[in-house]
Amino acid sequence: MKNTKIYPWVVVALLWGVALLNYMDRQMLSTMKDAMQIDIVELQSATNFGRLMAVFLWIYGIMSPFAGMIADRLNRKWLIVGSLFVWSGVTYLMGIADTYHQIFWLRAIMGISEALYIPAGLSLIADYHTGRSRSLAVGIHMTGLYTGQAIGGFGATVAAAFSWHTTFHWFGIIGIAYAVILMLFLKDKKMEVIPDKPLAESPQKESLGKGLKKLFGNVAFWVILFYFAAPSLPGWATKNWLPTLFAENLNLPMAEAGPISTITIAVSSFIGVIVGGSLSDRWVQKNLRGRVYTGAIGLGLTIPSLLLLGFGHHIVAVIGAGLLFGIGYGIFDANNMPILCQFVSARQRATAYGIMNMTGVFAGALITDLLGQWTDGGNLGMGFAMLAIVVAAALCAQLYFLRPKTDNIE
Repeated sequence: MKNTKIYPWVVVALLWGVALLNYMDRQMLSTMKDAMQIDIVELQSATNFGRLMAVFLWIYGIMSPFAGMIADRLNRKWLIVGSLFVWSGVTYLMGIADTYHQIFWLRAIMGISEALYIPAGLSLIADYHTGRSRSLAVGIHMTGLYTGQAIGGFGATVAAAFSWHTTFHWFGIIGIAYAVILMLFLKDKKMEVIPDKPLAESPQKESLGKGLKKLFGNVAFWVILFYFAAPSLPGWATKNWLPTLFAENLNLPMAEAGPISTITIAVSSFIGVIVGGSLSDRWVQKNLRGRVYTGAIGLGLTIPSLLLLGFGHHIVAVIGAGLLFGIGYGIFDANNMPILCQFVSARQRATAYGIMNMTGVFAGALITDLLGQWTDGGNLGMGFAMLAIVVAAALCAQLYFLRPKTDNIE
């Protein structure tokens, strides 16, 4: 554990498990709608279900900047452990709930607890991994999110075999047990201070106001906000509505459409983050814009895939589009934090990512609610296709404005 070359990868492995649970617990609700609506009749309305999914995103988004500020100032280990423990407890309690209002408020609490994880987790990985391993380390961590999304897609299958109550119970228990493992093995990384450096010159934490002023005075950060938020629209749309789209376009029952859709995205995204992380880490050694160019390749791949997802009705076209989207989004995802590190100092990264997460999640909440209304009107496919326009705008802004001068701002 004390080996400085091995432990950074141990951190990635430990947080990979947290990332899996983070997305698994939130994702499985989207595929268990059919099972749950038998007991909770309000879920028979796609609009009500959209609101249920959206409340998580709104709360998650509001909490994200605060989560980042906390992570930049407190011990990230205990922040991560506490976050995991609370959302796993909420998952367990959702198996006891028997009304729409109970599920609604539990979903809101889950939004608070899960928001605390991502800024702390990614900033911790970025601190342990610099230079040639940063994008790959972030990318491997992201595969945990995709794996959790895929396993969450089996929620309907497990619920059909047992019950949706039992499914929530056991996933919650697993998360609580894993929080204990983190307590034993995860360590925060303290900012290094040079021993011979005078105390007056030692790194000091900036005040909250000064830090935010510096962050929002950074033009590149505003571009990154837009670059991150725009692709979040289709990103969250696929997380919350792709199972429904597969079921409608391919005429499949949700018990089949859920696993097919989530596995398609998870497997292809897994490929995307590994390819994107490795390519970025090598490219940036030769060209400082290598990470920007790699992210642009990923965004470019999602544009035709959204059109195919929206208008395709053949299994080959729809699954092919899902694979293309996953690869592209994975490449994009692996490079968000590494690109941020090129423009924002280590002391502000969690805060910056928390604000980025807020903008992305708010975009996701908006599109989740809107797609619920479009689904009731029979226009879900058209909604997916129109998102390609927004992604194209983000791609142009990224390539034109983001011109880093270093790969890592301390």
